[in-house]
Amino acid sequence: MNTHKETKIIVWTVGILIAIILFWVGFTTGKYSEKVAAIEHPKVSASNTVVTEAQLAPFWKAWAILDQKFVTAGSTTAQDKIWGAIKGLAAAEGDPYTVFFPPAENTAFKEEISGNFEGVGMEIDSKNGVLTVVAPLKGSPAEKAGIHTGDIVSKINGTSTENMTTNAAIKLIRGPSGTTVTLTIIREGLTAPIEKTITRQIINIPTIETEKKDGVFIIRLFSFTAQSPELFRGALREFVLSDTNKLILDLRGNPGGYLDAAWDMASWFLPAGKIVVTEDFGGKQDPVFYRSKGYNIFNDNLRMAILVNGGSASAAEILAGALRENGIGQLVGTKTFGKGSVQELIPITENTSLKVTVARWLTPAGHNLSHDGLVPDFIVADPKLDASATSTTPASVKAANLKVDAQQDKAIEILKK
Repeated sequence: MNTHKETKIIVWTVGILIAIILFWVGFTTGKYSEKVAAIEHPKVSASNTVVTEAQLAPFWKAWAILDQKFVTAGSTTAQDKIWGAIKGLAAAEGDPYTVFFPPAENTAFKEEISGNFEGVGMEIDSKNGVLTVVAPLKGSPAEKAGIHTGDIVSKINGTSTENMTTNAAIKLIRGPSGTTVTLTIIREGLTAPIEKTITRQIINIPTIETEKKDGVFIIRLFSFTAQSPELFRGALREFVLSDTNKLILDLRGNPGGYLDAAWDMASWFLPAGKIVVTEDFGGKQDPVFYRSKGYNIFNDNLRMAILVNGGSASAAEILAGALRENGIGQLVGTKTFGKGSVQELIPITENTSLKVTVARWLTPAGHNLSHDGLVPDFIVADPKLDASATSTTPASVKAANLKVDAQQDKAIEILKK
């Protein structure tokens, strides 16, 4: 599962965009629509956004050669070539999140962001050009099969993932409930790849759990869904009634979700007007500042720690960064994933769309989350992952480590000092 649900779904009037694309792909019969006919011919310019006939000539030459020379010429339609060309245009930006969706992929992506899907229940993303597990969802088939944060997915049903887009991988991994998919995993600490055959299920995204331990109230947040703000409010009510001022917010393995949910949650701890996150458009337009809504129900007696790891991404990083940089709590665990970009889904035709990275998320102090993620104030390894990742570790040690949560224990220690 690769939700990234902070994606901003914006419906645009796309007549002009479609007209430009139709002009570029060169329907030379002269039967343009009125909109296409009204578009001026591209002029020579120093700007790399203006295309000239000379620049397009190699494209049309390659098209003609494929039609004439390719061994199975004719098996691909002109429409297939056009979709492929737009895919290449998007890929040329060098951003794994800027992707063109032809009809079938467009339908699959819309199903994914709606939250209704069948699969194995894990967030995957491209990290340094490698297909990587951000986090398996709690209670999912992926978690039960032993998939870990940081695992590299090298093959899906025997097909190499080298140069495979995240969306193409999701398409292969997802499938009807009850069917299986085999993932070949490369894991740090193991000398050889391992295979995991996982039975797909209908995925119900878990949201929140609460617990009180050693005088500290713990809220575990597993995802940022549309329901998360209301559930978080209920968890905070439990905390207020728990007779403690010590709070741990556990964002480990949380791959993110809706920006609005993170924004709302941060507002319970911050005065009105304090910056939660900034949407930076790289100078193309003025930045957008998401400021606290000012619920701010806690006083200076609140003691808070936030648990994070390599599976904390996107909205989880936004919330953790906002709370730390506004002096609310310290981060404990390992460095976060580093996913801080904003995508818009723009219709190109009635049944295709282009997902475009239009901005970056910046923390209140201006840190670009996509560059480095967040480095905790207290770095503590996860012994559960360390033990299970090493094949030579004795079974008795693994079993003991599975009962240890060194990161949570460190957070409790900090809050009780």
